[in-house]
Formats: sequence, structure tokens, C-alpha cells
Amino acid sequence: MAKLSLLLLAAIVAISTAFAPVSQSATRMNRVSFTPKVEETTTSLAMAEDMTWEGEYPPSKVLGPIMSKMPSGVLAIVSMASLGVCVYSCVQSGLLLREPGAIEDGSWVKWYYIVEGLGGPLAWGTHVASWIQRKNGM
Repeated sequence: MAKLSLLLLAAIVAISTAFAPVSQSATRMNRVSFTPKVEETTTSLAMAEDMTWEGEYPPSKVLGPIMSKMPSGVLAIVSMASLGVCVYSCVQSGLLLREPGAIEDGSWVKWYYIVEGLGGPLAWGTHVASWIQRKNGM
């Protein structure tokens, strides 16, 4: 028990010091660098497009190279299909949960229902992408 208490105390101290303000004198002393200074060059990351926008909705380029070229109708169908898959997996998991002894032995948890459950976030993302494309006239 003493070891657990010591470990818990050390964790609390470590977490609390992570949020403590740093004094200016401490930052000046820690400026020693042992890595060679490399001249900044123009890379693909430095040349990335600015994704900020003015107005109610962003331009299509924020959706990436694939979804920015898809029409909003296709994205809406993908969204509805993903939502259907997610709802199906939730209903099937609920039916398995009602079987006697399913909670005790965990037989109601199926890997394919977990994977199908990821259709929910996918449905939300494609729904937003469809909205962006519709606002941009695609």
C-alpha cells in the first residue's frame, strides 16, 4: 500500500508541475541547444495552402483532393449508407445483449459490430462534406 501511495503522489506532483507557469529566468537558462542549426528551406509543409475562409462555409478545397471533387449527392448517399450500417450494428448488438448470460461472458461484443459502429462518425463527416459541397454549388 505504501508503494501505491508513493506512486500516486509522484503522479500528482508530475501532473501538477506540467501546468505550472515557467519563470523567465528558467527559460533563459534552458536555451542551450546541442543540435546543429539548419537553415530553413521551403518544403511541401511550408508551402501548404491557407485553409482559412471568410463567410458562412469553407471552400471545397478543405475536403481534400478526393472529396473536393465529389458532388454533394454522392456524399449524401455515402452518409446515409454509413448511418444505416451504424444503426444496424447498434440494433444487432442490442439484440445480442438481451440473450441470457451475454453480459457475464461478453458474447454480445462482436468485432464486426464494432467496425460497423464506425459508420456513425463517417456518416457525420460525409454529411458535413455534402453540406459544404452543396453550399459551393457542386
